[in-house]
Amino acid sequence: MRPISELLKQRSPGNWSLSPNDSVFNALQTLADHNVGALMVLDNGKLVGVFSERDYTRKIALAGKSSKDTKVRDIMTGHVVTVSPQVRTRDCLALMSQKKIRHLPVVDGETVVGMISIRDIMNDIIADHEMTISHLEHYITS
Repeated sequence: MRPISELLKQRSPGNWSLSPNDSVFNALQTLADHNVGALMVLDNGKLVGVFSERDYTRKIALAGKSSKDTKVRDIMTGHVVTVSPQVRTRDCLALMSQKKIRHLPVVDGETVVGMISIRDIMNDIIADHEMTISHLEHYITS
């Protein structure tokens, strides 16, 4: 499996993020605009949390709160699990499974590089398996 840095290079550019002071309503609009399930929360360029659809569902919708009156900082996931760009996709999948999370911010020291989702990882693993099958089929028929 390859390092996450290679996976991030193949994706379209765009590290979408929020401020902890943004409203949850604004955060939901940003999720919809970019068709993603989670966003990094940055405060002066520093990663301070992750906001996800799951945060909204459990902490706003089910709690009967208003998304327009609640700030991202009040419901974001503050304890963020991150990986470095050198971590391999299979290790990220294991970490996501162990921690029961679907998004992993990628940081290089203090610098936020991007975020990967479990979908990104699964697509990479499927592509790797398809390539292996193709090589094996070619080997067998040669």
